[in-house]
Amino acid sequence: MITQGWRRYVLAVGLLSAATALSALIHLIISPTNLVVVYLLSVVLAARYLGRGPAILVSVISVAAFDFFFVPPYFTLAVSDTEYLLTFLGLLVVGLVISQLTAQVLEQAEAARRREAQTAALYEMGRDLTAAAGLESAASTVITHLSQTFNCAAVIFLPEAEALKVYAASPGLQIGETELALAAWVYQNGQAAGQGSEILPEARLRCQPLKTTRGVIGILGVQAADPAALSLEQRRTLDMFANQVALAIERARLAEQAQQAELLAATEKLQTALLNSISHDLRTPLVSVTGALSSLEEGLALDEAARQSLIVSARQEADRLNRLVGNLLDITRLEAGAMRVHRQECDLQELIGAALAQVRGPLEEHPVEVALPATLPPAALDFVLAARVLVNVIENAVKYSPPGAPVEIQVHCDPRWVEIAVLDRGLGIPPEDVDHIFEKFYRVQRPEQIRGTGLGLSISKGIVEAHGGVIYAANRTGGGAVMTIRLPWKEKDE
Repeated sequence: MITQGWRRYVLAVGLLSAATALSALIHLIISPTNLVVVYLLSVVLAARYLGRGPAILVSVISVAAFDFFFVPPYFTLAVSDTEYLLTFLGLLVVGLVISQLTAQVLEQAEAARRREAQTAALYEMGRDLTAAAGLESAASTVITHLSQTFNCAAVIFLPEAEALKVYAASPGLQIGETELALAAWVYQNGQAAGQGSEILPEARLRCQPLKTTRGVIGILGVQAADPAALSLEQRRTLDMFANQVALAIERARLAEQAQQAELLAATEKLQTALLNSISHDLRTPLVSVTGALSSLEEGLALDEAARQSLIVSARQEADRLNRLVGNLLDITRLEAGAMRVHRQECDLQELIGAALAQVRGPLEEHPVEVALPATLPPAALDFVLAARVLVNVIENAVKYSPPGAPVEIQVHCDPRWVEIAVLDRGLGIPPEDVDHIFEKFYRVQRPEQIRGTGLGLSISKGIVEAHGGVIYAANRTGGGAVMTIRLPWKEKDE
């Protein structure tokens, strides 16, 4: 069986034979020295399609063939005319030069093609790594591109708890203790080892260290089906891939650390704001209650009206403190998923009355108008939680309304939904805040000192959504705001 290399030389001999046959057909009508062009053409074709070695072979043998067949005396290598010696020398030199130059041009063209393919592969992977969001996505992109570019399986090892772990790998790639030990050695020594390298070339896996300015941050492993498939140039390309992969992993880790730092800073800021707000709102009613009780205890000269005023004030502040603590407990249960809705048939008129009774104090300076349909069937609601929603919404309306401004409660219903709208003639909601007022701890910025923790509406939204409903806010024409609570009459699965 003729190998691939020998086949090229056989083809070169066949090409020379064809040139000789063509020369035999035309040598009677042209000068013998002009046949040199035919042999030079065969040298060019051999160099173009067969390579440098076959082209040199054609250059040398063409001199002998030209002398043997077309220079008198025929069919002998003897030369009767010494002028032909110059022709032989010119044919040999020109043939060798042509074969060398043609082979160099082809090699340079092939090298340029490989560099173009390498650049394109690096560009595509860099582009996809830039678009990758997070370390996991970046690792998956690397595995995909390595498998396509080198036609091999790939794996990425990253340190975890002072040991290397497989972070991402091609499907079906088996990583055992031997491969982990090889990766650990490369991680410790910072140099490539394994398949196709000078160190442990018999290994099934080739491991490349992923280096950055911070040192080795991981290991890139590839496993070719044929160890000889990774040529020197491909190994150099793999080194460039490894550098790009290292930078991508470093960038993804820095992005994650920045995100965690930003989240931590936001959490600390939120905790500080929460503690400041809650401490103020808890301390204010406590001071009022303590002051009223102290005055009563000291037995100051107070008439009955003053005593009753202190008692009412203390009770109202105690109720406000109770609602504040209840809001804190409710938001905790909502976030923990521990709040359960226990539905039962509720009279909406009774529900509204219960809510108004809980905010009797804040409503003393605000006339209340309630508009109900003539017929209002009971709704399947959690009475206590629904009342909490109404209390929070009404308190919010009172808080942002001037003394004497009315608070309206309107109920509308259709076959599927009941809507309870709480309307006020207060300050209204700034347009930029309408979409945020139901967020936890969010408070509309007002020049007036308005107390609150920003929890009431957030809790109301959670309770309403637990009922399968929605709550939304809007500004009223003529000033003020309207909060609409939209609840289903029954559970969705009924």
